[in-house]
Amino acid sequence: MAGVYISWPFCAQKCTYCNFASGVEKPEIQKKYLDALCLHLSRQEWPFLPETVYIGGGTPSLLRPEELARIVESIPGRPWREFTMEAAPGSLQPQWVNEWVRLGVNRVSLGVQSFVEKELRQTGRRHNARTVAEDCELLRRAGIGNFNLDLIAGLPFQTEESWEESLAWLDRLQPPHASIYMLEVDEDSRLGLEILGQGSRYGAGAVAPDEDITARYERAATFLGDLGIPRYEISNFARPGFRSLHNLKYWRMEPYLGFGVDAHSFDGAMRWGSPEEVRDYVTYVRRGAPREVAVEKSRPLEERFLTGLRLDEGLPVDFAALPEALRSRIETAIDHQLLVWNGKVLRFSSRGILVSNEVFEGFLGADSAES
Repeated sequence: MAGVYISWPFCAQKCTYCNFASGVEKPEIQKKYLDALCLHLSRQEWPFLPETVYIGGGTPSLLRPEELARIVESIPGRPWREFTMEAAPGSLQPQWVNEWVRLGVNRVSLGVQSFVEKELRQTGRRHNARTVAEDCELLRRAGIGNFNLDLIAGLPFQTEESWEESLAWLDRLQPPHASIYMLEVDEDSRLGLEILGQGSRYGAGAVAPDEDITARYERAATFLGDLGIPRYEISNFARPGFRSLHNLKYWRMEPYLGFGVDAHSFDGAMRWGSPEEVRDYVTYVRRGAPREVAVEKSRPLEERFLTGLRLDEGLPVDFAALPEALRSRIETAIDHQLLVWNGKVLRFSSRGILVSNEVFEGFLGADSAES
């Protein structure tokens, strides 16, 4: 299954925890970007017929319907099996949502992050729990019953009790899909940089310790499982029939093309990407969007472990065919009860999921390393 990812990197405000290539820009800059994005798409020679389209950001739900129509008009394959629109709660309008449906949108991912106002205000988000409930009802009335709600474990001022409040809202709203992310601390977000510098702005001093964050993630996984929304990927949970078809292709190493700022592409053999800044992307498209930008040869064995192990279904493995260095590192992870091997399939243990990034780091370069 092949797909298309489109980046719309503009927001009404930049959230403190956000480490994506997105932000607030003047309308004239957005217009130049839109023109470049549409030009990029119109020039594309399609090596496959896309089955999924995903437009993320940023806040693509701020696009006017006529702008969205311009973006997707050059993408073949409509109606796609899945067309996902990322949206900020409170940005949905009935007329616009109806236009989304007309254009083929059949899945929406709402960036909720929390249902607790104190936590939301600290991050810069403007919605509240009632806003999310109204948006879910609006989507269902428009015929979009397939939607996702995101939550973040570890936001400033989050407590065990407030986390239970957010989980209770998932029970009330009964989404078919939910994503649970553990707060990332890195210098690409204002909050992460403040935490690393031991500052106090953005509520940095009110972030729970790592062990509390992982406990909340585990609680959410159990809670969602009890609701009939089991985990199928480290951060993603879905009712039967509602897994994200587009995101599954990343983890199963299927081909996709990316358009826009910091968008990446993969054709099965090579990976390449676009510039990370809006102005650089506009220049890049005007130069003909040369593929040699950020291009690299795929490392299929290494990538197979880095992506496939994210799925709860695990990864079929032939140990005898593995390089000795990679086999050794996998055996070490099994000995430490981070991975589980049943003789055919390798998967994370419940403990290993919580430190998956550290496990993945151990695989980097192991397919070619000397033992």
